Amino acid sequence: MYIKTLTVSQLNSYIKKVVDNDFILRNACVKGEISNLKLHSSGHMYFSLKDEYGKINCIMFRSAVNTLNFCPEEGERVLIKGRVSVYSKEGLYQFYCEEMEKDGLGELYMAFLKLKEKLSNEGIFDEIYKKTIPRYPKKIGVITSPTGAAIRDIINVIKRRNPRLDILIYPSLVQGEKASKDIIRGIKYFDKREDIDTIILARGGGAIEELWAFNNEDLAYAIYKCNKPIISGVGHETDITICDFVSDLRAPTPSAAAEVASFNLYDTNVKIKSYKDILKYEIQKKIDEKCRELKLLENKLRLHNPTNYIANQYIKIDNLKQNLTYKITSKIDYEKSRLAKVNSLLNAHNPLNVLNKGYAVIQDKNNNVISSTKDIQKLRQLKIVLKDGTVNLNVAKVEEVK
Repeated sequence: MYIKTLTVSQLNSYIKKVVDNDFILRNACVKGEISNLKLHSSGHMYFSLKDEYGKINCIMFRSAVNTLNFCPEEGERVLIKGRVSVYSKEGLYQFYCEEMEKDGLGELYMAFLKLKEKLSNEGIFDEIYKKTIPRYPKKIGVITSPTGAAIRDIINVIKRRNPRLDILIYPSLVQGEKASKDIIRGIKYFDKREDIDTIILARGGGAIEELWAFNNEDLAYAIYKCNKPIISGVGHETDITICDFVSDLRAPTPSAAAEVASFNLYDTNVKIKSYKDILKYEIQKKIDEKCRELKLLENKLRLHNPTNYIANQYIKIDNLKQNLTYKITSKIDYEKSRLAKVNSLLNAHNPLNVLNKGYAVIQDKNNNVISSTKDIQKLRQLKIVLKDGTVNLNVAKVEEVK
């Protein structure tokens, strides 16, 4: 029997026709739990519908999304009506959803909400327990899969921002039953190391069951008890896990976690240079200001210099000395002149000067001047004072002038 050889696109087109012509597949109604929900900017909705044993990719175009009377959420159980078809370009089959209605919450999502409520009531999500993320770390510990895209994104972001920042990777499972225990061991390992400043928990996005390891109760307690600050960079922006609530900081993606955990070395150096220039300017400004103040004080000191004052006092003393000398000299000259006048007057009236003309003064023995013959009659001895001495005489006879 001859079998025709087909190209890949022909095979995909044939399968698409077979699926599209099947009545059941063209008019299907499926129930399950929404997972990995994404609302595209075009208005189309992409999600997975899953149950305990299987999963199918779904798409709901904008025209159908606009007819919904509720906003679908992650983990919500729904009934969807539509058709199954094949995307021939990729060879993938998916469910094209035309109608959707609620059918309750999924079991995993219910378990997530229950654990969240329990831990929240215990207070381990409270802000008072959140540790500050170091602004300038030297070494960052990353707990994630060593082969996933998340670690590559983290390394690229950190090395782009700061090539000198050290990264220590703890290889861990990030999906499956043993993943949470592996992550807990990584947290304890980094917590014991003194050189680790910040810890990042990271993995890429996925459905709720793929991220379920990060909704583990023991892991939540391990994060809460850790002494080092922990950043949760699990999943994409729409993915929420228990780790996000208990961690010290939640980042929407692993790349964002690397951004907030590291500092930009170039920007920091620019900022340091700016601070250096400002500090230099302020110091120089202060020095100039103090120099001006010093100059003013120097001028004041020069103006009020005690040496100048003393010199001025010396001049004043000299002036006083001259004035005093002048006044003393004038006083002496005046007194000398006055004394000379008095002396001349005294000499003019000095009775002894008469003796120089040949006259004499007659005195008794008591030096009393005798001016009358009557006084001589009573005396027997006289003393005659001449200009060059005295003569003692005895009175023999007294004659009165008639």
